Amino acid sequence: MHKAEPLKLGTRGSPLALVQARAAAAALVAAHGWAEDSVEIVPIKTTGDKVQDRPLAEIGGKALWTKELDRALLAGDIDFAVHSAKDMESVRPEAIALAAALPRADVRERIIGVSGLDALTPGMRVGTTSPRRAAQLLARVPGLGLVPFRGNVATRLARIDAGEADATLLASAGLERLGLHAIGAFIPVETLLPAPGQAIIAIEARAGDSAMLGRLAAITDADTMTALVAERAFAAALGGSCHSPVAALAVRDGDAFHLRAEILSPDGRERIAEETRFPAADAASAGRALARTILNRASPALRSLFVA
Repeated sequence: MHKAEPLKLGTRGSPLALVQARAAAAALVAAHGWAEDSVEIVPIKTTGDKVQDRPLAEIGGKALWTKELDRALLAGDIDFAVHSAKDMESVRPEAIALAAALPRADVRERIIGVSGLDALTPGMRVGTTSPRRAAQLLARVPGLGLVPFRGNVATRLARIDAGEADATLLASAGLERLGLHAIGAFIPVETLLPAPGQAIIAIEARAGDSAMLGRLAAITDADTMTALVAERAFAAALGGSCHSPVAALAVRDGDAFHLRAEILSPDGRERIAEETRFPAADAASAGRALARTILNRASPALRSLFVA
């Protein structure tokens, strides 16, 4: 056994977050041959979970999902933390290191409430607070009505059942992890590019905790980590905020990786998309370079959403 006390894994307390935390704990136990009680899951209530009635961007952005976990990690109350990678800010505290990424799940979106994306028509109401999803949908169907939807998966599904909107989008990976395999219609990534980090369970530890970083290195998936580094570098180099619609996806393509990315105006009328190939070692620099290429093509109005 690694030490007398169990390692403490911090997580948000939502049903999906707890499933993801259990997956991270199980991977660590299996990789090291530890007893099952070697990792203790510590749920931590985040501001993002507490405030459900407003879009994230209006109340502080993605830090609302992470700051309480960060505080617990830096205070030593937990030894490591698990996140949905797409909910992490592009720039993280220097004292915290991205230590591992579990194998990526299905990156596609699913549309709930209608038979498919083609069923949406102007005037229909779609529940979302994601600027990316809103812009992507408006680019395809101008005239859609947008209804603010936040909360966990069950809450959003209940709101559709109650008729508060005609449709909503949810990440397929989250539905799969919750055992909801038959809900909704899949949308190909060629149609709707996902958020940077979508479908990735990311694990962080204190940057100076070499023992914990070493333990976590044993469970990281190299291809997933490479993709995550490229996508996060792209998003960070853009600048912007939670108001700025951004999509990116890197996948292995033979001996290299293929990164596709786009930025959009909030109304979906302007969309700039680019792609690049890169070797794994160049993931971060490739992401930054693609951001520069896209910003150089954008109109001044679109660029102003990202560059101060």
